[in-house]
Order: sequence, then C-alpha cells, then structure tokens
Amino acid sequence: MSPIIRECQKRKLDYFILHTNQHYSENLDKIFFKELELPQPKYNLNVGSGTHAEETGKALIGIEKVLMEEKADVVLVEGDTNTVLAGALAATKLHIKVGHIEAGLRSYFREMPEEINRILADHCSDFLFAPTKKAKEILLSEGIPKKKIFVTGNTIVDAVFQNLKLAQEKSKILGRLKLKKGEYFLLTLHRQENVNKRERLREILRGLELVCKEFDLGMIYPIHPRTKKMIRRFRLKFPKRIKLIEPVGFLDFLRLEANAKLVFTDSGAVQEETCILNVPCVTLRGNTERPETLEAGSNVLAGAEPQRILKCALKMVNKKRNWKNPFGDGRTGERIVNIIQKNKKG
Repeated sequence: MSPIIRECQKRKLDYFILHTNQHYSENLDKIFFKELELPQPKYNLNVGSGTHAEETGKALIGIEKVLMEEKADVVLVEGDTNTVLAGALAATKLHIKVGHIEAGLRSYFREMPEEINRILADHCSDFLFAPTKKAKEILLSEGIPKKKIFVTGNTIVDAVFQNLKLAQEKSKILGRLKLKKGEYFLLTLHRQENVNKRERLREILRGLELVCKEFDLGMIYPIHPRTKKMIRRFRLKFPKRIKLIEPVGFLDFLRLEANAKLVFTDSGAVQEETCILNVPCVTLRGNTERPETLEAGSNVLAGAEPQRILKCALKMVNKKRNWKNPFGDGRTGERIVNIIQKNKKG
C-alpha cells in the first residue's frame, strides 16, 4: 500500500491509515512504517494472532467503529488477508465504497484461507483494481460488471522500484550475514497448508536439504512465527545448511531477494517480486494465484515432493533472466488514485 499512501501525501488528499496489527511482531509490522518513511497509522486495532474467526471478528468490530466515526468516501484494501475481508465487509455494510487492490487473483484452491478472503472481497467491492488482463477476465467470468474493473498493474512493482535504490543505499544485510551475490538461496515458508501439516512440512524440508547438497550452497530463511511454532510442535529440525534469521524489513528483504541465486517460497508477493527483480523462483505449492509468473518463465510450481523440488531448482538455476515483468510499469498507485478521484461520487 505504500505507493498509494505516497500518492495521497503528494496530492495532499484527506486520507488516513487504519492498521489492524494482524501482523504484530516488530519485524513484520513497525519496521515497515519506519523504513519506508510512511506516516504512522491514525488507528491501530492491535488485533494480533488468533483463529480466522477471532482475527476477522476483532478486525470487523474495530474497523466498523472507525468508519462510523470517520465517514470515509472510499475504503481501500489490498490483497487477501483476514484484514482485507474484514475491511471490505465493514465498509460495504455501512454503504461506503470499497476499492480492492490486487483484485481477480485466484489459485482455485479452497483449502487456502486467503482464496476465500479474496473472492469475498472482490464480490463486495465497487472498484476492482486488477493487476493484469488475466485477472480482469477472471472477474468478468464470475459475473462482476465490467464498469467496476480497472486494469492498473500491481502496486508491488511501484514498491520495488521506489525502494530498491533505498535498499542498496541503506541495507547492510549482505555484509552482516557475510553473503555474496549469487552464492546463497533464499527461503520464505509460512502458508498454513504447508506448515500446519507435519508430513508436508517434513517433505519440503527434505527437498530443500537435497537442493543445498546438490549445489553445495547455504539457504537463508527469515523464519515466520507460525513456522517456528509448528517446527517445535512437530519436533522437526531444519537441515544444517538452512540458516535461520529473524524476520527482516522490506529493504533488507529486497536486498536478499535481488542478490539470491534462487528463491524458494510459498508467498504470492515474493513470486511477483522475484519476477520484477529478474531472480528465478521455485514456488513450494501446487497452485498459484500469480499464473503470469509461470507464463513469463520466472517461476515454477514444485509442490512439496523432495525430488520435484530438486528437479525444479535444477531447471530454474540456469534460467536466462530476460523475462518481461507482466505486473506493470511502476505507476499503479498513481492510476488507482486517479480512478478513485474521478469516480468516488459516482
């Protein structure tokens, strides 16, 4: 959302940031506002962790109270978290227009809670900001009126472009971890369907161990709190070549991504970021809501089977890094604010 916030600041618009604090650890929360030089949220609901019902319910109650007080014209939500669903529902029921950024993404895998969130958010939104033509076609196929859909690109491109230079100047993480460009792998792993199932998580770790042995390279993993908890619960161990570090801010993460030999992930945004940065990606899932990355050739789906993970790594490691980024030109934030200003009273 940082490009949208910056665009609102630039135009001196009347806006505010409502932060649910669904991500509550220091390095997944406060560091982003500080590093990206964003204004502090006007409201912080401190929702924290819980079941899907608890998180969504707390956010829904808190957001409704704020919106009743603020009487906003438009509420913008981005992505597929419980916060997004709560924001879209609260606004819709108060007859406030909703703009969904990253609309039209589908994995067609209903076991992924994010899939439910993004479908419901799309179907109660007034402005659907689709990142690509493919996302627009999906929305049209679900019966959403054409007049509500706008192909804008994805704000993640803006965020990467705006912050990459800043990351190169400010981030010291490569030196701190004694890393050299192209001489390490990067891992992110946090999806419930991967880490909440013991056998699946164990298989993924075996696959990553095979990769490290094959290439004789280490892997950096800024460990997610959920994964840390489940590793302990399942009494599993990480392979020796996987170096665990605490979650890092966006600038450090951009540096780690941009200089990695290969990135392994189950994150949607990381699939996009690696595509933008021209770094090959292996996705530890059997599906993706970012099929454009597969078509571009920047990404491959490996699932959780160890030998397939290794096979995909071997395929991607020597991939020519000359694909075209399908997610836009870095001016998505500007387009979205233009559309809202033009249409908000309509």
